[in-house]
Amino acid sequence: MRDLRLDQLDSFRQVIALGSFSAAAERLGLSQPAVSLQIRELERRLGTVLIERVGRRAQPTAAGTELLDHAGRIEAAVAAAQEAMARHATGAMGRVRIGTGATACIFLLPPVLRELRQQHPTLEITVSTGNTSDIVKAIEDNQIDIGLVSLPAAGRALDVTPLLEDEFAVIAPPGMELPARLTPEAMARLPVLLFEPGGITRRIADEWFARAGVTLKPVMSLGSVEAIKRLVGAGLGCAILPGMAVYGENDGLVVRALTPRVHRTLGLVLRKDKPLHRGLRETLKALRALGTLG
Repeated sequence: MRDLRLDQLDSFRQVIALGSFSAAAERLGLSQPAVSLQIRELERRLGTVLIERVGRRAQPTAAGTELLDHAGRIEAAVAAAQEAMARHATGAMGRVRIGTGATACIFLLPPVLRELRQQHPTLEITVSTGNTSDIVKAIEDNQIDIGLVSLPAAGRALDVTPLLEDEFAVIAPPGMELPARLTPEAMARLPVLLFEPGGITRRIADEWFARAGVTLKPVMSLGSVEAIKRLVGAGLGCAILPGMAVYGENDGLVVRALTPRVHRTLGLVLRKDKPLHRGLRETLKALRALGTLG
């Protein structure tokens, strides 16, 4: 099977598609004896008859029908490989897979991705969202190239670089009466919406209350910052959110700082042994430009 030739498979597919050795030869720019020889050699290599004549038309045998399905997939795989190599040969940027949280995806990445797209039109970028633990696992499994996540993130195979700090804030609907200092004790007396449990954003908020000995039961927990902002705007309560989601994009809501202040650290995560092709280098450069730490 290691001697299986693509030109023989192509001739086989053309004969079946056109129902004729002579028609296949004309399409391929070969002589009919050359096509017949290719099919005989293919049958010899595989040890079975692939084509039979039914009347005047060439049709596949049972083995030929099965090979035809494989040949189609082989042709598609070869075409995909050629396209991928062509991108390298022509200096195209390749593909970069980014993993991040939903908040950073909405409020931090768009201008970075826009600039990358403008400067490098051939760069293919895919973005997936999830919790830090899920993204780190995907990086370790080489399913994602770069993670922009809330720290901490740890792993012996990982390169972790703190990038920026994002201070949490309280948002409230206009007209809602808020205390002068938004301490854990004061917030516990208000209707509060939080992110759903399971992620670092919720854990930071829970730990902020716990350090003050306060147990908060939120009126609602949601997994979407936009949903939380809309519900706050509808008057269902106030919310504690990452600052990047509210400063500058508060939708007319009241924005106040917490006391004591609390923040999360965002960082870049990738494998230490990750080969840095040109597209990946340019993406890392653009993301590092966001940094305010170090």
